[in-house]
Amino acid sequence: MRQARTGNTIKIPSGKLPKDSVPAGKPVAKRSAPAKKAGGKMHSAKAPSQRQLRVGEEIRHVLAGIFGRFELRDHDLIDVAVTVTEVRIGPDLRRATVFVTRLGRSDIDAKLPALRRAAPFLRAEVARALRLRVAPDLSFMADTSIDYAMYVDSLLRNPEVARDLDASHADDE
Repeated sequence: MRQARTGNTIKIPSGKLPKDSVPAGKPVAKRSAPAKKAGGKMHSAKAPSQRQLRVGEEIRHVLAGIFGRFELRDHDLIDVAVTVTEVRIGPDLRRATVFVTRLGRSDIDAKLPALRRAAPFLRAEVARALRLRVAPDLSFMADTSIDYAMYVDSLLRNPEVARDLDASHADDE
């Protein structure tokens, strides 16, 4: 570490103090450790930016149009109606996760390998339709939120739960 001496004080260019020297009367601030997920991976609790949301929505529209016109030539995807529910894109706009489902059916897990095979074609179509510096790599995941919503709806329609809900509404009045 290079130090410059001026008068009675020592200036350290990088703003760091040597480990053994602490200014008298000043507490040393400690940095908190970044949050980690289970498994030791780092995660960011940061919300997506407006640009991420806008680009994700544009990618969703392009992919929905391709799936709606049945433009895929993969034998496993011929005449298969795929619904794109959401696209989450990374902060660098280089990786996008596409959440897909088949409305009224629960066999989307069987179609994921075919979608992964079609990813290069879909990426080229996204690049052709959108003016981005880099076309994002597409990864596909099954969207289970609709299945979960149907499960919760079935629970709420259960006669025992409906009776309990009606009893709690009667108590409020």
